[in-house]
Amino acid sequence: MYDTTKPYKKQIADLVEKTWKNPYISLEKDVYTILKKKPEVDHSDGIGTKGLYHWDKRTFKNAVLDSLAMNLNDLALMRAVPYKLQNHIIIPKDDNEAIIEIISALFDECVKRNISITGGETSIQNTLKGMDIGITVSGVVENSKPNHIVAGDALIGFKSSGLHSNGFSKVREIFGYGYRKEFTDPTTIYLEKILEIDRKYDIHGMMHMTGGSYTKLKDIISEDIDLVINNKHKLKPQKIFKDIFAEGLSDEEMYKTFNCGIGFIIATSPNDAKKIIAKYKQTDIIGRAKPGKGNIKVKSMFSKKTVIY
Repeated sequence: MYDTTKPYKKQIADLVEKTWKNPYISLEKDVYTILKKKPEVDHSDGIGTKGLYHWDKRTFKNAVLDSLAMNLNDLALMRAVPYKLQNHIIIPKDDNEAIIEIISALFDECVKRNISITGGETSIQNTLKGMDIGITVSGVVENSKPNHIVAGDALIGFKSSGLHSNGFSKVREIFGYGYRKEFTDPTTIYLEKILEIDRKYDIHGMMHMTGGSYTKLKDIISEDIDLVINNKHKLKPQKIFKDIFAEGLSDEEMYKTFNCGIGFIIATSPNDAKKIIAKYKQTDIIGRAKPGKGNIKVKSMFSKKTVIY
């Protein structure tokens, strides 16, 4: 039976209030938290179908990392420093231990990043089979500039940790009720590294490789630019992607559904690109931008085929 008194409420409130020491905003405690500064950028996301596996295996810390990554990596595209968030935890049954573990993990990650938790909600929905952690994050834009790739740019890929948090409807379709450890490995958070690189180098375009994957790159090129991604770089797809491809998916579907080993892409001059990959591990130059017709051309790592979007 769901305990509507929420006996864990004070414990959560005490944790949340400890995140309020923040250089970007001033907070006051009331029935709801009062903010003294208006946010510049907001972003919301959750973990979707992957929540089925996290709930079943009780990998709650990884679920928190997934939800944060889906938001923080997208804030990186805006060159935004996150400073506050609100969360909506949805679980299929009343489970105080799970709730405390989720909030505690979120608290730890927020303290590391100077993010204030300004509110949240826990929803018990017994019609669900899995869980979700929806988060809305606000950020201060440090260096506002267009997110746009130009001809001559080199493309730098950042290695993913695996599936991240996209394509799980397809994973479920392929593997059914089976489970592999890769299904609950957390999404890599690139935010701090990307912001550091952006402060030091002239970055023209950036993309977080989530839903839509390589097709999303069309959003940051003009109609007279093509992006050509080769298969000679060192950021090879992890085994899980090869196994999925072996189940009969086409190259086209692989590269529009999954990150295929690359979780984030930035575009900069060839000279800066060489400096960046020399300094930052698990990066490589994966392609280039050239005059064209607005196409994304990917040389598949799974076959000899070139995929064009």
